Amino acid sequence: MRLGEQKILSRKILFLTLFFTLLSLNNKNYMVLSKEKIKHFQGRLEEEKKELENDLSRVGKKNPDVPGDWEVVPENLNTEMSDTGEISGAFEDMENRVAVENTLEERFNLVNIALENIKSGSYGTCSNKGEKAHPIEIKRLEANPAATECIKHAGI
Repeated sequence: MRLGEQKILSRKILFLTLFFTLLSLNNKNYMVLSKEKIKHFQGRLEEEKKELENDLSRVGKKNPDVPGDWEVVPENLNTEMSDTGEISGAFEDMENRVAVENTLEERFNLVNIALENIKSGSYGTCSNKGEKAHPIEIKRLEANPAATECIKHAGI
């Protein structure tokens, strides 16, 4: 290699080094997730899944006919001996239990999707189909490890 070619090659290497250094400084939130970070998020997700299962079991039970589904179980109330006020209170309680169950089940499903994405190797990638695949910001995953979209596409 001639001296002129070496200088050109050295300049290209210097330029690329500076370019990637600046890119990493400007896009700290878009770093590829390391194995350690993925393990960190997996641990958080597994812990949250246990908590959600515990909370769901307080208001319902697993639906034996539909895997992954939960159904609300009403509190025991002897309606034959109850007055109208107690019956209406029981219906109101049931409505509240349904709302709580729906919210918990929705989050439970998102956590399961995130854990499946870890297994498949797609965790931390924005699921928005309109653009080229890109990572979800680390600060978003720290706030919500079950996030499936980046801040832009989540509308945050």
